[in-house]
Amino acid sequence: MGQDNFTPTKRSSTGGGGGGLPTTNNAAAGGGGRARGFAGMTRGRQIHKTFNNIKITILCGFVTILVLRGTIGVGNLGSSEAEAVNQNLIAETNRILAEIRSDSDPTDPDEPSEAEINPNVTYTLGPKISDWDQQRKVWLSQNPEFPNFVNGKARILLVTGSPPNPCDNAIGDHYLLKAIKNKIDYCRLHGIEIVYNMAHLDRELAGYWAKLPLIRRLMLSHPEIEWIWWMDSDAFFTDMVFEIPLSKYEKYNLVVHGYPDLMFEQKSWIALNTGSFLFRNCQWSLDLLDAWAPMGPKGPVREEAGKILTANLKGRPAFEADDQSALIYLLLSQKDKWIDKVFLENQC
Repeated sequence: MGQDNFTPTKRSSTGGGGGGLPTTNNAAAGGGGRARGFAGMTRGRQIHKTFNNIKITILCGFVTILVLRGTIGVGNLGSSEAEAVNQNLIAETNRILAEIRSDSDPTDPDEPSEAEINPNVTYTLGPKISDWDQQRKVWLSQNPEFPNFVNGKARILLVTGSPPNPCDNAIGDHYLLKAIKNKIDYCRLHGIEIVYNMAHLDRELAGYWAKLPLIRRLMLSHPEIEWIWWMDSDAFFTDMVFEIPLSKYEKYNLVVHGYPDLMFEQKSWIALNTGSFLFRNCQWSLDLLDAWAPMGPKGPVREEAGKILTANLKGRPAFEADDQSALIYLLLSQKDKWIDKVFLENQC
C-alpha cells in the first residue's frame, strides 16, 4: 500500500476550517517546495527554557499542597479512601511535571536558524487520510498471510520508547532496561508484538508529544495490527497474567485510564492518564490524532496552547501544553464528536 511514503509534513490552513488553536509554520522553499529549518538552540532560548523549568518545579510544590487540601473534591469520601485517592493524584501530578521538566530536545548547532512563526500555517502530522478503513480492508483482503485476528484474538502492538541519549545517571538507564525487559516478558507470554522507539520522527513534537507521530506511523505501516497499545518507558507490568479484556472494548476506539467525575464534573487536568492507553487502528483514531497534534509543536505554539489549557482545566499550573491536558481539553470541548468511542477505564 506504500505506507512508507507517509512522512510527517505540514499542511497550510485556508482560514475556513474551524480551529482556534495556536498554529505553527513552514518556510517556503524554491520551486513550490516547502522546507522547515530547525534551529540550533540559541542562548536566549536556553535561558528561557531553564527559567520555565524552575517555574514548573515551584508549581509542582504548590499543586501538591492544593491536592492535599482536597481542592479536587474528595472530601465526601471516607478518610482512608480519600487518602488513597490523594496519594494517587499526587503521584500522577508529580509524574506529569517530572516528565515535562525532563523534556530535553538538543538540536544540531550546524542546522539553519528557525523561521519565524507564520500564523497562517497549521501543523499536521502528515498528509490527510480520509479513507483509511477502506484502504486497510482492501490490504487485509489482499494479504491473508497477515491477518488482524489470530486464533480469534485481535493483534496488538505494544509501543514504548525513550530519548536516544543516555539518562543523567546510570540508575536511570538501569531502570529503563528493567522496564523494557518487563514489557518484553509480558508480550512474550501473551503473544503481543512490541516496538521500542528511540528516534525523533518529528522534531517539533519532542518529549511527551513524540508518541503521536510514532503511533500514526505504526498504524499506517502495520494495517494488520488491530490495536496500538502505548506505554510510557517507565511503566511496569505488576501482574504478568493480566489479559486485556478486549471484548469489553468492542464498541470503543480509545481506551484510557481515567476518572469520569474528574473528567466531566470537575474538568481536572489529571482526569486521564496517557501513560498507557489503547488505540484501535481505524479512521477515527487517525482523525483524533490529527485533532490532537496541533497543540504540540514546541515553542510559541505549545506555550500559547498551554495558556488555553490552564484557563480551561481545573488545577492546571501555567506551563506549556502537554499531551495529557490537550487530550482532556479536546474530549471536553468536542465531546459530541469523540466521547462515544472513548472508554475511561478506572479499575485498578
